[in-house]
Amino acid sequence: MGRVTPLLTRRVGAFVALAASLGVYYAAHGRLDSIPERWELAFLAACLIPAVFSLVYLVLPLRRAEGLFLVAVALLVLTVMLDVAGFDGLANFSKLALMTAFGFWFLSYFESVLWVALVALIIPVVDSLSVWRGPTRHIVDEQPEIFDTLSFAFPAPGGASSANLGLPDLLFFALFLAAAARWELRVPWTWVALTASLGLTMISAVALDTAGLPALPGLAFGFLIPNGDLLWREFRRWRASRAAPARQ
Repeated sequence: MGRVTPLLTRRVGAFVALAASLGVYYAAHGRLDSIPERWELAFLAACLIPAVFSLVYLVLPLRRAEGLFLVAVALLVLTVMLDVAGFDGLANFSKLALMTAFGFWFLSYFESVLWVALVALIIPVVDSLSVWRGPTRHIVDEQPEIFDTLSFAFPAPGGASSANLGLPDLLFFALFLAAAARWELRVPWTWVALTASLGLTMISAVALDTAGLPALPGLAFGFLIPNGDLLWREFRRWRASRAAPARQ
C-alpha cells in the first residue's frame, strides 16, 4: 500500500491540474485569436485531444469501482440538465464522464480480452456503414444540432470551428483503454495509438473535404496494433485449451 497511495495521489493531482487547465481553455477559447487551419489541426491533434483523453487515462483505476452503472445513470441525468440549462462546456465534459463510466461498466461483461478483440474487428464495418450510408450520415447532414448534442466538441482557438466526436467514440476509447489495463496489455502505447488515431481521422476528414469520417475504425486499430502479438498469443492459448479435451 505504501507504493499505491503516492501513485494515486499523483494521479489525483494530475487530474485536478489537467481538468482545471482544460476548464480555463474551454471557457476562454472564444476570446483567443484565430489561427490558420493547419495550425488549428496541429493544436487539436497534438494538444487538445491528448489532453482531454489524458483524463480517461488518469481515472483508469476507477474501472474496478462498484456501482458504475448507477454512476453512469446519474451522469446521464446531469448531462441532460446541463445541456437544457445551456451550460455547454460543462455538459461537454459530463458526456465524457458519462461514456467513460459506461465503457468501464460495459467492460465488466467481457470474460476474455479476445471478445474485446472481436468487437474491435467488427465495429469498423458497422461504424463505416453508419457514417457513410446510415443514421449518422443523415444526422450530420440533415440535423446537425442533434449531432452537436450527441457529440463531444474540441473547439479551436477563436471559437470559429471545432472537431466533434460522437458519444460511441468516447465509449469505445474508454473500453479499449480499460481492456488494455485489465488484461495487462500495453496500456501507455494503447493510449498513444488511440489518441493518435483520432487526430489522424480528423486531419484526414479535412484533407478529403468531407463532413466527417468514422472514428471507430481508427480506435479499433489503435487497440489491435500495439497489442497484436499479445492478442495472438492469447488466441493461440485459447485454441490450445479448446483442442486439449478433444485429444484426450
